[in-house]
Amino acid sequence: MQEKKFCYQYPHPALAADCVIFGFDGKQVKILLIQRLNEPYKDRWAFPGGFMNIDETVEECAKRELEEETGLKNIEVEQFYIFSDVKRDSRERILSVAHYSLVKLSQVKANDDAANAKWFSKDEIPPLAFDHEQMLQKAKERLKQRIYFEPIGLELLEKEFAINELQNLYEAILETKLDSKQFFKEIERLDYLIKTEKGRYSFNINKYNELKESKTHLSFQII
Repeated sequence: MQEKKFCYQYPHPALAADCVIFGFDGKQVKILLIQRLNEPYKDRWAFPGGFMNIDETVEECAKRELEEETGLKNIEVEQFYIFSDVKRDSRERILSVAHYSLVKLSQVKANDDAANAKWFSKDEIPPLAFDHEQMLQKAKERLKQRIYFEPIGLELLEKEFAINELQNLYEAILETKLDSKQFFKEIERLDYLIKTEKGRYSFNINKYNELKESKTHLSFQII
């Protein structure tokens, strides 16, 4: 008798992808949460995510779930951790490959797979489903590490912005105050901003991408 495809004689864990989505309102970093429609943790807030299909990668799964639950399309996601505690989900043995992404607040809307999608500031995070509080802490740590080695802001700020808005973003992520003069000198050294006629700034996209690839180390003086 021919064995069915993808059926095995020993147990296999299920695989899921979850997405920690960061936004920025000009002063505070925001975190996107969806309200669960089903058990377990019905009505509890959680990160967008779901089970990986047999014919897709975890990255494809993350992007699909984002679109289904928040309306976000063509969003870049980056893996940052695998959550594999044996008892992390009461339904079955489930591993979650966690991703994070940076998006503008206006890009999000709730879709059919979620009761609601809402932005929360870091001081207003409600109790989260599963192990998503731990997931959030890991994502924040990764984001803090990232901004020392590559530029940030293109995905979060408007096309034109004031230099203090960029500093606000760095301070919000690092959760500390920075010396303004030293911050401006450091950003000026990297030479990836273009000054507009209105005295505001925009990103030089080519230079911005070069800096992301080169992993140039940034130094900030904390007050």
